[in-house]
Amino acid sequence: MARTPKPRALKVLTGTIQPCRDRISGIEVEPLDRAPEPPDWLPNAHAVKEWDRLAPILTKQRILAEGDLSTLGMLCALHGKIVQLYAAGETPTASMAATLRGMQSDFGLSAAARDKVSLAPELKPRNQFGSNGLKPPLERVGK
Repeated sequence: MARTPKPRALKVLTGTIQPCRDRISGIEVEPLDRAPEPPDWLPNAHAVKEWDRLAPILTKQRILAEGDLSTLGMLCALHGKIVQLYAAGETPTASMAATLRGMQSDFGLSAAARDKVSLAPELKPRNQFGSNGLKPPLERVGK
């Protein structure tokens, strides 16, 4: 199964966007400037609480767009269902857990996706090959 491509917004955040591979999607969407209210159809309070937690985070990072709201709602609804199952002493199915993990990764919310996103480029390690093979100048000892 092929790996799903990383969203362009995450490539921009991680600094891995390459002009030769950058493809503009057929639909250009603007990120939302404020977190929207949770939809009425969310099934329980756990889902609404997850929406209220995630929507501001995704909006602040400029990842959330109008077209993503239903997917975010489904993520929150699934999270709410899983929390209900755990509260009832039951275990969610592996399919439910994998689906939630995949949806979180789509938004850059999983631990693996979060490791790839760095908002502080100055904290990234320096490329040791960035000098194009030239040795760095020697520092004098005893300055």
